[in-house]
Amino acid sequence: MKVTLSALDTSESSFMPLVVIEFAQDVKEETKEWLKNRIIAPKKDGVRRLLTSGIVIQVFPLHDNEALKKLEDTWYARFALKYQPIDNIRGYFGETIALYFGFLEYFTFALIPMAVIGLPYYLFVWEDYDKYVIFASFNLIWSTVILEVWKRGCANMTYRWGTLLMKRKFEEPRPGFHGVLGINSITGKEEPLYPSYKRQLRIYLVSLPFVCLCLYFSLYVMMIYFDLEVWALGLHENSGSEWTSVLLYVPSIIYAVVIEIMNRLYRYAAEFLTSWENHRLESAYQNHLILKVLVFNFLNCFASLFYIAFVLKDMKLLRQSLATLLITSQILNQIVESLLPYWLQRKHGVRVKRKVQALKVDIDATLYEQVILEKEMGTYLGTFDDYLELFLQFGYVSLFSCVYPLAAAFAVLNNFTEVNSDALKMCRVFKRPFSEPSASIGVWQLAFETMSVISVVTNCALIGMSPQVNAIFPESKADLILIVVAVEHSLLALKFILAFAIPDKPRHIQMKLARLEFESLEALKQQQMKLVTENLKEEPKESGKEKAT
Repeated sequence: MKVTLSALDTSESSFMPLVVIEFAQDVKEETKEWLKNRIIAPKKDGVRRLLTSGIVIQVFPLHDNEALKKLEDTWYARFALKYQPIDNIRGYFGETIALYFGFLEYFTFALIPMAVIGLPYYLFVWEDYDKYVIFASFNLIWSTVILEVWKRGCANMTYRWGTLLMKRKFEEPRPGFHGVLGINSITGKEEPLYPSYKRQLRIYLVSLPFVCLCLYFSLYVMMIYFDLEVWALGLHENSGSEWTSVLLYVPSIIYAVVIEIMNRLYRYAAEFLTSWENHRLESAYQNHLILKVLVFNFLNCFASLFYIAFVLKDMKLLRQSLATLLITSQILNQIVESLLPYWLQRKHGVRVKRKVQALKVDIDATLYEQVILEKEMGTYLGTFDDYLELFLQFGYVSLFSCVYPLAAAFAVLNNFTEVNSDALKMCRVFKRPFSEPSASIGVWQLAFETMSVISVVTNCALIGMSPQVNAIFPESKADLILIVVAVEHSLLALKFILAFAIPDKPRHIQMKLARLEFESLEALKQQQMKLVTENLKEEPKESGKEKAT
């Protein structure tokens, strides 16, 4: 086996690389020397260009084994119900990942009141759907308050980390952006230029029709699922045996698996399309990708539940479908995202150790083993999938959990294991990502708030459909609809009033920020006064020189 990592051949035993750069095969030494000079230079744009051209395959920081071991000991090594070391996570992985784990922890604890109320509700009022009005009403308040309280907790963390007032930096073109080389009129740098109208044509003539086609296919699969439900129900009614009663859950399980497969296949297609649209900035790329994925995932996961609730009006089937979709998706996510990658990584680690032991080269075998092992690890692509999983879970809990009160309890159990599996994934399955500063969870805050608004409408409609409410208006359905709409508008107004009344930043943070702004203005005034004084002192000297002349 040929050792191609020249840094490992150093004679200095104290040398410890921080970042690994993997080149393509047969890259010339002149290219490596050029890149080294670009890295040392003040303007470090060489790596991005080499990544785009394919000369550099990947760049990643190595794990710090000692710091990682300390983090693991306080994080997930011993399974226990405890708070996560968020500040330690931030110190090792950066603010973006720390905010995700902070939100996961907060959301899990926020689900506990729903789970506590839902458990006795499930045990004592299982078939009495008239009583779900109470649970739906609590759901409305809960989904609004938890998101507003999170903003305050997020502000506390980011203020402590110094990123709360982080200004948006000027973005360089993303790797993969291509076009005709030219001069950027704003920066004056030479970079690829791509006409905006071409990108818009690609979006509206290709991407949008493709997304619509995928949505139609999702609805078509949903109708096949309902045909299977009718078939299973008919078979059960004809035979009435125990195995046919179990068979009633099979269509929902199959549909849940198909939904997960479709979500993942669509994700690959959405990434390809968004990359093909050729967005210049990473933020634009992420926004278009998130929009594509959220629209499809929402329809794919929730369309059948809306159809059952408001077209079929079958609350028993709604409860069964919701339970099956939620539990099956959680089990599949745990297997696909954590257990399977960890098992594969362990197998790869054994193979690497055997290869290193067979080597007879004068290098640090431990370091070489670490580089080769981490080089083959999966690349962590960001918190997108993690937030998406929580977003869909929030939808299951907030939209329809009033007809299946155990939804919140299953979500809590899943999230307690999710914390540990995600921690294991970050520490042992993926390469260490570069640290990225963040002031909030970004566009996901808006996504969760939008889901909260939809949940108000959904729960109001479920309340209006309940026999308990319908009994009050036995003859006039028009009056019932008007009252439900009025209540829904009132609750939406209350939701926005609560959002306005609960400050996004705690009082003490507001005071500290105001004090900081005051001190900055005072320092600026003093600096200006100092400059004015120095100018006044220099003026007599200059006039004296003119007279002498």
